[in-house]
Amino acid sequence: MGFTLTEAVKIVLLILMIACAVSVNLTKSLLQAVIVFMTYSALMCVIWILMESPDLAITEAAVGAGVSSVLFLAALRRIMEKDRD
Repeated sequence: MGFTLTEAVKIVLLILMIACAVSVNLTKSLLQAVIVFMTYSALMCVIWILMESPDLAITEAAVGAGVSSVLFLAALRRIMEKDRD
């Protein structure tokens, strides 16, 4: 009735994803929130791979951790520039 290594890894990843989701909402810094969001997307990518869905993993890596993160960082940079003026 023990866990296999794969099941244990999935449980740890799910706990880390819950921690990321909670910390994004509780953090005060926008930059930290973007970094945690990128971590969440990377964890989701690994979970898709473990679930044997490589097409979803590639999409999550490209869109979730890639494009969305770049757009969030660009928006954050513009916000910081507006605050300086």
